Amino acid sequence: MSETNLQYPIGTFEPKPFSNTLKEKMLSDLAALPALMEMAVKDLDEYQLNTPYRHGGWSPAQFVHHMADSSINYYTRCKFALAQDNPTITPFDQDAWITLNDAAVPVNVSLTLLHALHNKWEKLLTGLSDKDWMRTVVYPDREKPVKLWNLVSVSVWHGKHHTQQIVAFRESKNW
Repeated sequence: MSETNLQYPIGTFEPKPFSNTLKEKMLSDLAALPALMEMAVKDLDEYQLNTPYRHGGWSPAQFVHHMADSSINYYTRCKFALAQDNPTITPFDQDAWITLNDAAVPVNVSLTLLHALHNKWEKLLTGLSDKDWMRTVVYPDREKPVKLWNLVSVSVWHGKHHTQQIVAFRESKNW
């Protein structure tokens, strides 16, 4: 598999307009993501978990820890969007975060966190009104506010993207 296919195995994010059908699918995907990530790294040994998936890329273990960090941030952004009017959110430097000491914990710690957080996150979003999905947050570096719908959409794509990177990497290595 080429490096491009390993880098974007499901393609790049493409926003979709709000619909109840897509909302239900997205909530289902959000709830399922931790189990899919867990299956993606199941039975990998320490060497495999810590092998970068491409030159200059992250390892499966780093992806798992990154998904925990990212999910914490997206979950918090969703709560801000629902609890405040158009709050400004703080971006996080994912490359710096992945070098911090907590990135060295076993992957099962981050997987456990993902399971708990996604359960809580899915409950937070279930039953929101269509109007709630249009609430916004402000990224300091963007001109327009971002809707809750788009926050969750990109987050779900992001989780699928990294999960599939691990799966494609495993397949390329016959692991």
